[in-house]
Amino acid sequence: MTHLSADRMNEPGSLSLPPVGNAPPMVIHLSAEYYPYARTGGLAEAAWGMHRFQHRRGLATTAIVPLYRVARQHIGELVPLGDPYTLHFGGRTETFQAWRDTEPASETPTVFIQHDGFFDRAGIYGERGADYPDNHRRFSGFAAAALAALPRITQGPVLLHAHDWHAALAPVYLREWWGDDPWYQQIPVVLSVHNGGYQGHFGVDVMPDLGLPWSLFTPDKLEWYGKTNFLKGGLTHADMATTVSPTHSRELRTPDGGFGLQAVYQWMGDRFTGVLNGIDLEAWNPRTDAYTVAHYSRAELGGKAACKADMQRRFGLPEDPEVTLIALAGRMVQQKGLEIVVDNEALFHSRAQFVFLGSGERRFEDSMSALRSAMPTRVAMETTFSDELEHVLMAGADLFLMPSQYEPCGLTQMRAQHYGTIPVARRVGGLADTIDDGHTGFLFDAFDERGVLGGVWRAVTEHRGRDAWIEMQRAAMTRDFGWDRVAETYMSIYARAIAIAGGRQ
Repeated sequence: MTHLSADRMNEPGSLSLPPVGNAPPMVIHLSAEYYPYARTGGLAEAAWGMHRFQHRRGLATTAIVPLYRVARQHIGELVPLGDPYTLHFGGRTETFQAWRDTEPASETPTVFIQHDGFFDRAGIYGERGADYPDNHRRFSGFAAAALAALPRITQGPVLLHAHDWHAALAPVYLREWWGDDPWYQQIPVVLSVHNGGYQGHFGVDVMPDLGLPWSLFTPDKLEWYGKTNFLKGGLTHADMATTVSPTHSRELRTPDGGFGLQAVYQWMGDRFTGVLNGIDLEAWNPRTDAYTVAHYSRAELGGKAACKADMQRRFGLPEDPEVTLIALAGRMVQQKGLEIVVDNEALFHSRAQFVFLGSGERRFEDSMSALRSAMPTRVAMETTFSDELEHVLMAGADLFLMPSQYEPCGLTQMRAQHYGTIPVARRVGGLADTIDDGHTGFLFDAFDERGVLGGVWRAVTEHRGRDAWIEMQRAAMTRDFGWDRVAETYMSIYARAIAIAGGRQ
């Protein structure tokens, strides 16, 4: 039996959707990543968090994800949904099996698509820094197989919510392969763009492998500068599309921020919008965090000092309550702004300690390692990312550094504020939407060494004033970043998609 927490018992009332046909639809989340089964970044947590909140609020929901090798360690008993089934992709045939997890580890109804040739591999997208060369087959196959499995999940109406480029061909197959089937054609489709910089670009030669007609390889559908673009195909076939912050939705409509698809976002007009993601307020709670040595709250911040000392000990730094402890965690890649940090000599002359957590591009890992060797009492790093260490950093650090080149939404800055850890971030995407400059954090504009140095200098200076700092911590901890904040917005987006799909009938 599942026991509800006090927070769960106090959640608002049930969500409801307009009917599709004669009944409210089941919301199907289609995602290549989904916590805890497969995760490389924020997509897994966003898709899971949205789904879990909707399920808790009374919507009929199911997630469909690939049955990766890495997912099996989190899965209980699997029950087959019917027999294996075969799909034809041009002259190629592929056989799939759909399974349901009887006791989902993620607290949400989940269906897995099995194709061992595609998904029983060591990696999710690739290995040793290289993508799998057949990713176009793997994820087009996943999208089509998920659609074929829908009648095995429910006989009632469906609303499909596809996430990112890996699932973006689902609305294309829906219109092309099932265009004569009334049940499929009434399905509304919402496509969420979690990271517009990743679009699923492949050569023109993959079109026959997709089992789609050449008539779709045009500038208003799948063609993009002579390539096949999965995300573009999804956007041009979806009823509604979202991205993960209002600011990023505006950025994607511009030549500088649209990654070559700005004209598509502009063409969609008000069918494309931005909605912030949420965070799990039960898992990320400094009052109850199982990973930290002490607990604290907005009213009583005393335990945070113990968490800071613990973090300094864990990473081999001198225990000093007065020095500003700065953390940076996540994928160590160009998008996250590492290039304006690791070679920024002036930054490391500030009176601060730095902890880097995560792995990524070799050049950044090498630079961080060199910094640690040169300044072992001021710089620490750990390339093996873990949930435990992320919680330790969230509770122990004074500042969280996020100098992103672009950041569609970001979850770290929300968690940090919930822990009274002040973010220093570039004013882009969801960072601009969730940090109140000078009140709950510090924002800077220029993507260069002087920009990040200025943001850190402001924060370190503020940290020296105890009363003002506590006031800022408490202001940050009052921010509400839970999923209930955006639930009604998604209901309106779903309702609009239902109305648009109904107009096609």
